[in-house]
Amino acid sequence: MTRGFFITFEGGEGAGKSTQIRRLAEKLRAKGYKIVVTREPGGSPGAEAVRHVLLSGAAEPFGPEMEALLFAAARSDHVEQVIRPAIQSGKIVLCDRFLDSSRVYQGGTGSLDATYMAEIERIAINGMMPDMTLIMDIDPAEGLKRAAARRGAGEADRFEKEDLAIHQRRRQAFLAIAEQEPDRCIVIDASADVDAVENQITAAVFAAIEARSKVPHGRAKGA
Repeated sequence: MTRGFFITFEGGEGAGKSTQIRRLAEKLRAKGYKIVVTREPGGSPGAEAVRHVLLSGAAEPFGPEMEALLFAAARSDHVEQVIRPAIQSGKIVLCDRFLDSSRVYQGGTGSLDATYMAEIERIAINGMMPDMTLIMDIDPAEGLKRAAARRGAGEADRFEKEDLAIHQRRRQAFLAIAEQEPDRCIVIDASADVDAVENQITAAVFAAIEARSKVPHGRAKGA
């Protein structure tokens, strides 16, 4: 590919995004693709500096508007320092969370104005829309159970600690995005066995890459 491919993984807590990103990266590298694995919040030095503030809950007392602005600032640095250069050099970027998480966590359950969210999103991504988004869907009760097992004795982060009803609303918000943007989003049944989930993702991603390679002189989003 002369231009890379930008894939984001979205979904609720404990959906297995990190595990599946790691497995997909291994398969893509085995096929000779150059891969960048990254995450949000974080992914670049500037964004990582903001990550602790967000996940520790230090920004929570200032309200969802402040959190949304901090996520946007971190995302802007991440896009310009990591994602855009990688895409322009022909790499495949696998990102654990991106703009859809802000749409759901701050815009949806944070009840922020849609116009406000759209404007800070526009500034933060500066045209760098994902080519493909895999929405890892799982019942929130099961996802939270998995998240608790993963962290062991550690404390739940700012978002994991919220009550089940909020996580259920987030699940529905992610599914609504998938319904509204079917050309970009694919829903993956993350409740299945880890190998079965991997197979779903592998089939979807390799099909998308093959379809992309057949488009003559295609110029994808955000170059």
